[in-house]
Amino acid sequence: MTDQNNKIRPNNSYSDAERNAVYRAIYERRDMRHFLPDPIDPIILTRLLNAAHQAPSVGFMQPWRFIRVSCPELRNAIYSLVEQERIQTAEALHERQDEFMKLKVQGILECAEVFVAALCGEREQYIFGRRTLPEMDLASLSCAIQNMWLAARAEGLGLGWVSMFEPEALKICLNIPEDSHPVAIICLGHVNEFYDRPMLEQEQWATRKDLKDLLFENTWNSPSQLMP
Repeated sequence: MTDQNNKIRPNNSYSDAERNAVYRAIYERRDMRHFLPDPIDPIILTRLLNAAHQAPSVGFMQPWRFIRVSCPELRNAIYSLVEQERIQTAEALHERQDEFMKLKVQGILECAEVFVAALCGEREQYIFGRRTLPEMDLASLSCAIQNMWLAARAEGLGLGWVSMFEPEALKICLNIPEDSHPVAIICLGHVNEFYDRPMLEQEQWATRKDLKDLLFENTWNSPSQLMP
């Protein structure tokens, strides 16, 4: 490929089939809540964890830590923590309380695997990229979870990110150090089918916003010329 000055430009793109597969995983990824109990092949599980570990991180700090919860008693304890927070969240929603309580918000007892994703301790020593934005450690962990999510979809597995829990209680439950911080309970497993749309959209809890309303140009709230 050449430009107007006849300079050769490198073609680093994937083939059409490879590119389509990447976009398919992005568009078909779902926050799953309904699972089958069938076990996951350890080889596939290792691939998913390696995909997470390939995520970008600010200052290459790699702040992610994953705890696999294989003990049934611990899984039940985590389920109870989520249920406690679900009730408190419902109360905080006031007029939407009954509507919220009808939603399925986790699949901890049904899925094949449960992981807890946490931020490592001693994060204050990482200054590169975090001096003015210390929350970039959380952004880095989120990238790792998203990597796992997309890889899981490509493997035909469902993943659900559960954030309804009291962090300090979960830390005690899993003996997480004081200076570390749990961020997500990850439910992973086989599913009968993937939702056609995000579950909360299907249940009419919310709708997807129009991209043009979220994209600005040069200054805040100035419409972008990309999407007139």
